[in-house]
Amino acid sequence: MPKSDAARIRHMLDAAREAIGFVRGRTRQALENERLLSLAIVRLLEIVGEAARQVSESTRRLYPAVPWAKIAGMRNHLIHGYDVIEFEVVWEVLTRDFPPLVAELERILSEQER
Repeated sequence: MPKSDAARIRHMLDAAREAIGFVRGRTRQALENERLLSLAIVRLLEIVGEAARQVSESTRRLYPAVPWAKIAGMRNHLIHGYDVIEFEVVWEVLTRDFPPLVAELERILSEQER
């Protein structure tokens, strides 16, 4: 894996962990009602998506368990549909999709360190 891909996967992992930490102990309603929280979460999701988009095709093929296209698609939706954020979808991504994504990214990075 190219060093740049490892760095981007690290960026994905760091942003996903941070997003999970920001909502730990909070409700979906807090995500919608607390402006600073929602802005931070949306930005972290954008970072995860942009980093995923920049991972090389060869690395993406090596790790098909990561939903690269869906992650990049979420980033595109947030960037281009900034005026229509669906907090229910964002909450589902944070609580359902990010924990297994974090585990997979950790696995990928630990595999690369060997």
